[in-house]
Amino acid sequence: MKKTLYVLLALVVLAGCKRTNTVTQYNVDRFYDLEVLRYDVPDFDQLTLQQKTLVYYLTEAALQGRDILYDQNCRYNLAVRRTLEGIYLNYPDKQDPQFLLMEKYLKRVWFSNGIHHHYNEDKFLPEFTREWFADAVGYLPEETAEEIFSGASQEELADVMFNPEVLGKKVNQASGVDLILTSANNYYEGVTQAEAEAWYAAHKDNSAEPEWTGLNAKLVKKDGVVQELTYKVGGLYGAALERVVYWLEKARDVAENDQQRLVIDRLIEFNRTGDLKTFNEYAIAWVGDTDSRVDFVNGFTETYGDPLGITGAWEAMVNFKNPEATKRTTVLAENAQWFEDNSPTAKEYKKETVRGVSAKVIDAAILGGDCYPSTPIGINLPNASWIRKEYGSKSVTIQNITAAYYKVAQGNGLNEEFMLSDKEVEYARKYGSITGDCHTDLHECLGHGSGKLLPGVSKESLKEHSSTIEEARADLFGLYYIADKKLVELGILPDEEAYKAEYYKQMMNGAMTQLVRIEPGKDIEEAHMRNRQLIAGWVLAHADESNPEVEWVRKDGKLYIQVNDYEGLRRLYGQLLAIVQQIVSTGDYDAAKQLVETYAVKIDPKVHAEVLERYKTLDIAPYKGFVNPVYTPVTDAEGNITDIKVDYSEGYAEQHLRYSRDYSPLPTWN
Repeated sequence: MKKTLYVLLALVVLAGCKRTNTVTQYNVDRFYDLEVLRYDVPDFDQLTLQQKTLVYYLTEAALQGRDILYDQNCRYNLAVRRTLEGIYLNYPDKQDPQFLLMEKYLKRVWFSNGIHHHYNEDKFLPEFTREWFADAVGYLPEETAEEIFSGASQEELADVMFNPEVLGKKVNQASGVDLILTSANNYYEGVTQAEAEAWYAAHKDNSAEPEWTGLNAKLVKKDGVVQELTYKVGGLYGAALERVVYWLEKARDVAENDQQRLVIDRLIEFNRTGDLKTFNEYAIAWVGDTDSRVDFVNGFTETYGDPLGITGAWEAMVNFKNPEATKRTTVLAENAQWFEDNSPTAKEYKKETVRGVSAKVIDAAILGGDCYPSTPIGINLPNASWIRKEYGSKSVTIQNITAAYYKVAQGNGLNEEFMLSDKEVEYARKYGSITGDCHTDLHECLGHGSGKLLPGVSKESLKEHSSTIEEARADLFGLYYIADKKLVELGILPDEEAYKAEYYKQMMNGAMTQLVRIEPGKDIEEAHMRNRQLIAGWVLAHADESNPEVEWVRKDGKLYIQVNDYEGLRRLYGQLLAIVQQIVSTGDYDAAKQLVETYAVKIDPKVHAEVLERYKTLDIAPYKGFVNPVYTPVTDAEGNITDIKVDYSEGYAEQHLRYSRDYSPLPTWN
């Protein structure tokens, strides 16, 4: 079962930052339902010159894959982006109201890496007119226009942008339809869902150390035959991957140690050959690199973008360890076997021996691909179950990202509006920071790595519901254990009351506040949101009727969640965790489908309307993302790097235009 990124609940106040920050202004831009922030990279100056240089080379490798994600998300995305950027740079009247609407739309395209919302998967439509767009295209440089319209006519491109019926959903998860034919992503071409599933079943690796068939390939039908186009140098996306390899080779020369050098070598070989056995070797080496200060993710990783949950989206992140904060996650990792043994799940679904769990707190140095501009606050990799079982996993919590969220969330009024009383608000104020971090740690460090698959069960067993169920499993693991006295004994939580802050926040968010991200009348599509509603909805439905542990109440005419029995709520979380783990371990697709479709998809329209109305008064952007710092090498007369300088002043549009100029090697049509 794939292990996933734990997406930040940007609506909730998270951990504060106790270190001195270089960034003085976190807010950069705001448009539609989005806000762009900066993040600090504290302690970068404390790295050695070798480590700084390594970070710089790895950041360059991270940025070179940007075009890949655009193309994976939809085959028209690069054409749309390049057309709009050409208009942005060449249109003469920058105060034309239509131009300003185009600029706003372009900012959203940048944020979402394409024309579909980065979170709810729906296509967003321009506010400028189709007629103005047709005229504005005339300002494109001739060479640019020729390249863009070599693969689609201007009319076709306009239809993709303006017609809501064309490519309306990036990843469709609805029941009863062909998920591939009704999804706009570019992982398949000319292939139906049935054909894809049959092909994957025929090519499945059933060995003890299986290769992840389909991870780095597009499935197409040519001359009536289904086949793969592999992502590699000389293959699909080869021009971008060649640049990635160039910078990885430079990073290899300044690696901190032999193990890290091995990681980079295997990744270079994988990018050159596309060989999945080499990818396994890379993943195993990466898990084993626990001594390096600098670390990174680079390549085809998470599978949310594929409706079948098989092919990995391009993502990248460069980071380095925060030694002081890592002490917390190290304690959890050292006690991983205790948590596994004491889980409320059935014995036959537990790991007899937990291997190789390593965890750390990091500061991100650069965000790329599927981690940019919107990014997770935690990562747990690798995704292959057999590698996790035999070699372990590596989990991280990203502290400087949570710090940036915290800075802009202070005093936004969300808790006061949606929490039942001053008691819950005080819990959030007193404990919310540490319990938020603790739940993320438990989710990433232990939750994703817990349990086991029974023989014959694979990652594909739960199909389109795998991501939702896996996130629910990790969330429930964290919720169950955050209330355990063991965390107080280990010195992670200050007292036995602290967990209540996280319990209330999770119920409030899953049942209410996350709904501000959904348009009226829409279902929940995104896996993390489905997971959170699934948990809240199941718990509310299974609370004791005569003496409910948790329930809906009205106070002064407003709807709230009321927790009457926190220990009882923990028991409910434990019961649901046991159910979800059984589904995962046995690969019970029908049970997964029933659970998701009953609790995770549909929204009560009355609750939704009230939440939207109350949220509107707070003037908070429900989604947030980031601009990256800029790293510039300082060299001596001989060209040797003597330092790496970090600058935080680059603007949002300025950064994306620079990235499109300097990190855009792919042709428009791939």
